[in-house]
Amino acid sequence: MITPDLVEATIKAKLPDAQVQVQDLTGGGDHYQAVVVSSQFEGQSLVRQHQLVYEALKQEMASEAIHALALKTYTPAAWQAIND
Repeated sequence: MITPDLVEATIKAKLPDAQVQVQDLTGGGDHYQAVVVSSQFEGQSLVRQHQLVYEALKQEMASEAIHALALKTYTPAAWQAIND
């Protein structure tokens, strides 16, 4: 079982400037929701933003340690705009 803290650390290893919030949706350690804010998303499509996160978690998803991942990705400016 993978923990939310490990999911966060794995994402931050690929996207070092990221702000990451991870929730275990079922309590079973394999269905997660993550909010990721990174400057590396600047100029990227939403699909590409998600691909960057999936690339970070490639091993965990291939081994099905993570069975499902709901993502919300934002640039810092977009994150600030929705939180003002």
